[in-house]
Amino acid sequence: MKTDEPISPPAASAASQAQSTEPLLTCENLAVGFGDKPLLPAFSLQIRRGSFTSVVGRNGSGKSTWFKTLLGMQPPVSGRVVKNKPELRCSYVPQTVGIDSVLPMRPKEMVLWGRLAGWNFLNPFASRHDRKIADAALDTAGAREFALRPYRELSEGQKQRSLLARVLASEADLVLLDEPTAAMDAVAERETMRRLVMLAREKNMAVVVVSHDLGLAAQHADTLVFLDRETPAVVIGDSQTVFCHPAFRHQYGDEYCARAKTGSHVGHVHG
Repeated sequence: MKTDEPISPPAASAASQAQSTEPLLTCENLAVGFGDKPLLPAFSLQIRRGSFTSVVGRNGSGKSTWFKTLLGMQPPVSGRVVKNKPELRCSYVPQTVGIDSVLPMRPKEMVLWGRLAGWNFLNPFASRHDRKIADAALDTAGAREFALRPYRELSEGQKQRSLLARVLASEADLVLLDEPTAAMDAVAERETMRRLVMLAREKNMAVVVVSHDLGLAAQHADTLVFLDRETPAVVIGDSQTVFCHPAFRHQYGDEYCARAKTGSHVGHVHG
């Protein structure tokens, strides 16, 4: 993205607005951290069907801790995470550094395993329907050409695409991705973000992405979430709300604020 190009929020169609009425998960006065020590101020946020949320902030700002709290892998310091239904299906793609690089499998097998929630000894094989969905996921993620290569031999970008394909095949209600484009070049990064937005709209699922590319995050997000452990602060809203907040400008300067445009939703500041 050119540095003088305005950062605009995505235009929402009437269909996508209608899809986004159902909250899948709600953070109620949620403070994340370790033990009784919060990393960030308590905040509230609803994650809705059909929505695309971008999470930004410096390394160590609490982004991964928040994801783990949403997934139930870590208890909140205070407040709570409320699911709209007990059987809410969630998928999580960590950074590739969190994946064992010597896994004895190929991407196609990894994606198929994402379909085998009902696997048992009486039905140990993937169905034709499962294989069709897995193949489509590999195509959508751009992972078809290396689907039969050993996972450990793939580049970091190829590993991330394999993990993305696994999420697509899972057909989850809520997808959380921790820097899914970190190892990709600029072209692949833009294409992956575009695919994730399409996934949210077409599959009517919620997609939440941690991104290191601030311009790309703002370009695609319905809602931006900025986490700042140093201030501390949590800022939620459109690109202007987030990028023009003093805590954000302290970390990243004034450039993004100058290019930001006001979106259609209201921002919230905590801290």
